[in-house]
Amino acid sequence: MSGQLKEVRNRIKSIQSTQQITKAMKMVSAAKLRRAQDAILQMRPYAEKLQEMLQNIVSNTEGDIDMALAANRQVEKVLIVVISSDRGLCGAYNSNLIKLAKQTIREKYAAQFAKGHVEVLPIGKKAWEHFTKNGYKVNESFWNLFSHLSFDAVKAAAAVALDGFVKGEYDAVDIIYSEFKNAATQRYKLEQFLPIAKVENEGNKGRKADFIYEPEKDVLVAELMPKILNTQFFKAVLDAHASEHGARMTAMDKATDNAGELLRNLKIEYNRARQAAITTELTEIVSGAAALMG
Repeated sequence: MSGQLKEVRNRIKSIQSTQQITKAMKMVSAAKLRRAQDAILQMRPYAEKLQEMLQNIVSNTEGDIDMALAANRQVEKVLIVVISSDRGLCGAYNSNLIKLAKQTIREKYAAQFAKGHVEVLPIGKKAWEHFTKNGYKVNESFWNLFSHLSFDAVKAAAAVALDGFVKGEYDAVDIIYSEFKNAATQRYKLEQFLPIAKVENEGNKGRKADFIYEPEKDVLVAELMPKILNTQFFKAVLDAHASEHGARMTAMDKATDNAGELLRNLKIEYNRARQAAITTELTEIVSGAAALMG
């Protein structure tokens, strides 16, 4: 019985130590989330307006200027950018992103993958580890981008997609990332990055947006397109960054609650075992005293 009590005590101490770690990790993630959330919430309206403007320009320009980044070609070579995290302990965050990426390759680009024409550009250590170990064609240049996250670093990663598309190394570029909603909710997205998608406003079919171009239209568009696309890429990275911290904070909160539940059950078990040991000792004492008196 004493051995059982010692085992339960050791388990209680172990879970208490784990609970302290999960509480600390939750607090750290909450602090990081606050900064990451502020960054994406300030960035998102600006990026969305730029994206809307870019799609309007592409949709309303009928061949009067050359737009290499909007060229629709037969898709032979594909680049898929997968934005994961560097560390784990964030629930199913990374596994859901990787699952979506593999599903996209299997369902959307099966023919290209069979020919070896699908390349993965992982941003984040977890995606890099998975796709490298599983034999995918991987561009390993920017997997550690989150260790020095900045607009310039993200711009360099986006340049791989932009330059590759213009040179014909890729015919399509997709981004897979997690869109931040709130601390407990992330939405896993597959987004077409290149070629730039054309959209039609259903309520305004046949009507063109009225833009005044200064300087010349072709010069301005050629200058704006890469900058807007860099901004879109940066927004996706910031979304993923905030989503990671939200997922980790939620996971650590649940882990702390689960540890508390385990502690309550173990303390009940410990008290029952202790009570049983005391009862057994009392029974032995009473039995011994009765034997002496008898």
